[in-house]
Amino acid sequence: MDTNVVQKVIPGDTPLKKRKNSYKQPWMLHFMVLPAVILVFIFSYLPMTGIVMAFQDYKVALGITGSPWVGLKHFRYMLENEYFLQITWNTLFFACSKIVMNLIIPFIFALLLNEVRNTGLKRSIQTLVYLPHFLSWVTLAGILIDLLAQTGLVNQFLASVFGIKPIFFLGDGNWFRFTIIFSDVWKEFGFNTIIFLAALAGINPALYEAAEVDGASRWKQTMHITVPSLIPILIVVGTLALGNVLNANFDQVFNLYSPMIYQQGDIIDTFVYREGLLSGQFSFATAVGLFKSMISLILIVISYRLAYKFAGYRIF
Repeated sequence: MDTNVVQKVIPGDTPLKKRKNSYKQPWMLHFMVLPAVILVFIFSYLPMTGIVMAFQDYKVALGITGSPWVGLKHFRYMLENEYFLQITWNTLFFACSKIVMNLIIPFIFALLLNEVRNTGLKRSIQTLVYLPHFLSWVTLAGILIDLLAQTGLVNQFLASVFGIKPIFFLGDGNWFRFTIIFSDVWKEFGFNTIIFLAALAGINPALYEAAEVDGASRWKQTMHITVPSLIPILIVVGTLALGNVLNANFDQVFNLYSPMIYQQGDIIDTFVYREGLLSGQFSFATAVGLFKSMISLILIVISYRLAYKFAGYRIF
């Protein structure tokens, strides 16, 4: 087939032969990645046979092969359950709020940190804000429970300085939502800041030199050079985060919530944990988990397509 014809048939300006050759790698690279592929297959794909339980009335004594088939019964019950709709809303609210805040705050903080001229001070601040990322939510939850208790340090400070009555941060639904979002942003914004600082390091210094020669102030340089240069990576981080819209951080919520705020704080993952492992409703919990996984897969595909369309980012 003529090369020109192939170029017209295939979307984009990449010829078919080049596209095929791009997937050909030396056998050593495939051999190096083989152990990881085997582990993923064993621990991620083989257990997926358990999704059959979502279509059964699963009984432990009967097993997967002996449990009666009920079709879409659990999915219908799930969609008709008002509480499931509530936890779906909670999950979307937490996840979307975290995504937005973890984009805006690191973006602004990276711009401010980029203006610090003292290298030692800049690196010290960068290290301090990055440290919480390495702490587990089990550790942080214990610290937050002590700090935010009604007799904790935070309430004592608010009472002594502002005369505010003790706030039940982890027992009041509205305050719990604020605590979840704020604590997640505090823990993770340092990591996202590193991403934007890396993008800042890639900006051509000649652009700033030319702008300075033209008389542009630091503010104008930031608005006309720095910010436009960060927009592509901002789009990539934002679109890739869409795949986690239904992941509201199980570790964080599980270690901080309590039965009194289930209505405002319960999410899909904690609901699946209680229904499946604590209540023994294995089929229903599997149906909920499968529903969430399918929606997440669709969102991940959409997010990668958007990242490629608007920022030219692609993995394959």
